[in-house]
Amino acid sequence: MTETTHTLIFTPAGVQTTATPGESVYDAALRAGVDIQSICGGHGICKRCQCSLETGQHAKFGLTVTDDALYKLRPAEKKAIHDGDMATGYRLACRAKVTGDAVIDIPPHARHRESAIRKAAFDLPGPVDPPIALKMVKLPEPTLHDHLSDTESLIDALGGAVTVDPRVIMTIQPLLAAHDRTLIAVIRDDVRVVDIWPPDRDGLYGAAIDIGSTSVALYLYDLRSGVLVHQASAMNPQIRFGEDVMSRVSYVMMNVDGREKLAAAVQGQLREMIAEARNSIGADVDQILELVCVGNPIMHHTLIGVDPTPLGQSPFTLAVKDWLDLPGDMLDLGLTEQARVSLLPLIGGHVGADTAAAYLTQMDRMDGRTVLLVDIGTNAEIVLSHNGKVAAASSPTGPALEGAEISCGVRACDSAIERVRINPETFDCEVKVIGRDEGFSDDTITDVNSPGLCGSAIFEVIVELARAGLIDRSGLFRPEIAPDRFSEEGGVTTYRLIGDITLKQTDIRAVQLAKAALMAGARLVAEELDCEHFDEVLLAGAFGTHLDPTYVAEIGIIPHNGADTIKAVGNAAGMGAAMCLIDKTQRQRVRDAVKTVVKIETALEPRFQTYFVEAMAFPSAPEATGRTKGRRSGGRRRR
Repeated sequence: MTETTHTLIFTPAGVQTTATPGESVYDAALRAGVDIQSICGGHGICKRCQCSLETGQHAKFGLTVTDDALYKLRPAEKKAIHDGDMATGYRLACRAKVTGDAVIDIPPHARHRESAIRKAAFDLPGPVDPPIALKMVKLPEPTLHDHLSDTESLIDALGGAVTVDPRVIMTIQPLLAAHDRTLIAVIRDDVRVVDIWPPDRDGLYGAAIDIGSTSVALYLYDLRSGVLVHQASAMNPQIRFGEDVMSRVSYVMMNVDGREKLAAAVQGQLREMIAEARNSIGADVDQILELVCVGNPIMHHTLIGVDPTPLGQSPFTLAVKDWLDLPGDMLDLGLTEQARVSLLPLIGGHVGADTAAAYLTQMDRMDGRTVLLVDIGTNAEIVLSHNGKVAAASSPTGPALEGAEISCGVRACDSAIERVRINPETFDCEVKVIGRDEGFSDDTITDVNSPGLCGSAIFEVIVELARAGLIDRSGLFRPEIAPDRFSEEGGVTTYRLIGDITLKQTDIRAVQLAKAALMAGARLVAEELDCEHFDEVLLAGAFGTHLDPTYVAEIGIIPHNGADTIKAVGNAAGMGAAMCLIDKTQRQRVRDAVKTVVKIETALEPRFQTYFVEAMAFPSAPEATGRTKGRRSGGRRRR
């Protein structure tokens, strides 16, 4: 008799496994290689193996998860909550027993290997002219003859061209009485006093925030000097609702409270990051007064709590497209009502504020030149300038190029493989891992216990396999070339790369689908502007920074150009947000610029599928043999 098993999905890793009824989540996680902490060996003592059950419909995984997927709280869990060692809503993986199919989220504090998200800081060009400023004034003593209120005196002292927020009225007289009628006026956009401070107060800050599908980056600046004072990156917790944005849209469609859950997840992460930033510099909450946020359209809408489902189907209608300003307390970010949250304009239904911000950073570089700007992520955003025109598109690459949905793929974390070299004669492999300077071979890779390949290594391993002739141009493995490196597992051809790290035929297929989508999108944009060559190809984003141009060119994702024209420009989206934070003139500049961009909707272009199929081949691999032509593993790409 076949034993009953239940399906378990662990997020954010995306690992799928099975568990028998009554098995602990912790035992299933260890068996599947999921990264989860425990120093007591699963005995319910250390309280570190915390997790949460994500109920609802998960279309991405084909699961409907109910509250009874795990046994009720055990005594050790109740005590951990009572003692403050664990928040309500969490479970101890070693105590939680499986009773049904479940999606289990492992939060950052319960993981050993938090992603090494590397969205580095950058030098900002241009002047420091923020939208908010401080001005100290001393008001004259009132007399019986002038009949001016203290609010009127403040307006006069500031030149008369400002208005005063009504909330200031409530505190102005006590503040003047306590400080010899001297105060600091906090003035926004040169026209409105939004707060008043005592004269000995110091420090004015703002944050630029890049909300990606995978990660969130925060850059905190001193708004008076333009100096970066704190930066931080974290996983986007929305990943537990789906790796890609369309999976998250599906989650909202299928769960009544899906919109609220997505908003609460990303707002909660930002709230923690803002609090950490504030504490790191010793600032009070009311000293952080400006936030500028960028993200793709679905990240943009879910951040502010707007239903993203219209973006999941044609005509991909946005709720709002232009620059948006919100009161600081409208979102649950831990800000005061005097703060302001601003979001850059969107270009179109699938091309967002992050692309607008990246374009802003490169406008001068693109002026009068043919330049392709590409941000490779779960969706690849593409901007092309040519002959005085600019076009943009988003291409559905999926997460494979970043290492997700690859059997040996991991996010960029400590000890993850980031560089790969395969000897074309012996087929021996050498790799470099994150956090170590030396290289590793089959004999030494066990010294670092690498969890797998991150995105940059995915690019390199595919090209290295092609160069060594271990895959053909159609993407099929060639086991006859190195029989000792290949095996069959469950009817799927598997290649042993190094140590116990393997690649499956389905992994090659996933990379093919992703890279073909990017190439097809780039071809559409180039064709729209009648462009056949690029002066430069700029790779934006933290991921693009770590790609070797040679491998980018050789894998076949950029039409027309070779490696010599490919350059990395860092996290351009975050930099664009910071430019708008530090210099208020950039706000109107980006608003004007996006209005002239031609938007190409790849999902509606008949040519996309043609270009997509043509881009499936790996250019540097040998031609497919007659024996293998037409045989490909995996299904059609879902559009």
